[in-house]
Amino acid sequence: MHRMMKEESSYRTSGLENATRDTSKEQLHVKLCSGSCHAEQILQTLNAYRRSGIFTDVVLLIDGQEFPCHRATLSANSTYFRAMFGGSLKEGHQNIINIQKISASTMSLLLDYMYGGSIVIQEDNVEGILELSDLLQISKLRDACISFLEGQLHPCNCLGIMKFADSFSIASLTEKSKRFVLECFVEVSCHEEFLEMGVKELVEYLSDEQLVVPKEEVVFEAVMRWVRHDVPARKGALKDLLEHVRLPLLNPTYFLEKVEMDELIQDSKECIPLLHEARKYYILGNEVSSLRSRPRRFMELAEVIIIIGGCDRKGLLKLPFTDRYHPKSRQWTALSSVPGYTKSEFAACTLKNDVYISGGHISSNDVWVLSSHLNVWIKIYAVGGFDGFYRLSSVECYDTFSNSWSFLTPLPQAVSSAAVVSCLNKLYVLGGAVDDTANTDKESCGLTVCGGKIYILGGRDENGEGTDKAFTFDPVTGSVEQQPPLQRCTSYHGCVTILQHMNR
Repeated sequence: MHRMMKEESSYRTSGLENATRDTSKEQLHVKLCSGSCHAEQILQTLNAYRRSGIFTDVVLLIDGQEFPCHRATLSANSTYFRAMFGGSLKEGHQNIINIQKISASTMSLLLDYMYGGSIVIQEDNVEGILELSDLLQISKLRDACISFLEGQLHPCNCLGIMKFADSFSIASLTEKSKRFVLECFVEVSCHEEFLEMGVKELVEYLSDEQLVVPKEEVVFEAVMRWVRHDVPARKGALKDLLEHVRLPLLNPTYFLEKVEMDELIQDSKECIPLLHEARKYYILGNEVSSLRSRPRRFMELAEVIIIIGGCDRKGLLKLPFTDRYHPKSRQWTALSSVPGYTKSEFAACTLKNDVYISGGHISSNDVWVLSSHLNVWIKIYAVGGFDGFYRLSSVECYDTFSNSWSFLTPLPQAVSSAAVVSCLNKLYVLGGAVDDTANTDKESCGLTVCGGKIYILGGRDENGEGTDKAFTFDPVTGSVEQQPPLQRCTSYHGCVTILQHMNR
């Protein structure tokens, strides 16, 4: 009997295997739930277990409130818990883990995120969530908080957000907050957070080349507003702050009424040299060599280079063009044609943004002034040249106050058609012709100072042809860099730098 049943069983099993092999090509693939759907169901079940205390194996004690949890779920979400439960830390073997300086409400939100995958981040909880996610090393949630804060940047809170980012070493948020302050300085300076910043921090912003302001009056008013917020404690920092305000760029009337008449400034003897520098600039214009007389990068006022007349590549055709070049934007703009354009080899200079050209080829003594509005005392230098017979090495200085010329130390070599410019209280002489056949490799180029650097523009090359090449020379470092080319090959031209409002 037993044998028969065993044989029957073997027959049935064999028959089932045969049947299975016969229908192996006809499979029924049952897929009730997979992927995110399946994971979501598992998380929902685990969350229900957590809330009911089913299968929980650890309790988090937060601010006196207990949170039963599953070690596996905590470890799957948090590097912090994974290290705790998987290592040799004593907390990993305790049934109750006490975490200090964390609010129970924030922990509740994070547990909902761990078990449910979603969380609502808003202004009143983002700091707590970021702090806890940073502690527990939940990177995705931490990154979400950072993105939320970046979207919340506003002139009224950007400084506070930056301090918060610094405390958690969030470099990206710190950098974006700082950039926001620089780009929205006008609005930021009107809010309470600005008045609470330290003097070193304020100096850092005032001296930053990326500071965006339409005019320097905004910077001055921000500084004085900051000082007046706590005069007894801050008036001693007035001089250090005003050193980073470009007083020469203030409107002269504004300077007279708002700066010189300010009682705090009048009481500060340390500020007197800064006021003298501004007055000197109003009289002498860009002859004053100072960082404070240079427009900020993003101001409406900017330094631009003017290229005037000259000769073409072959040196035969006199050019009538006057072009403006903006080094920051690298854009060229055509200006009014130079008067008496048949001249070349004339001298060019500026005074209070007026362009002066004088002399020229074949003993010309004409003087043309473009947009002259001011009559003030200045000094004019005559360096080298050609008297019709010989090239000159003389250097003469003209003082209009005494209406007299005086000779200075002569050039090492007589030269004509040299380029001359004043920078950092020195005269720089470049190139020129030493005789009718022997010329330097930078003959008849244009020379001007812009942004603290000397621009070397055009001139004639080693083949005697005009060139469109442009270079800058840094008198501080001695380095030379090539710049974008001129609009055309030009030599024997005038070249100056003036200030202009770029929105015109």
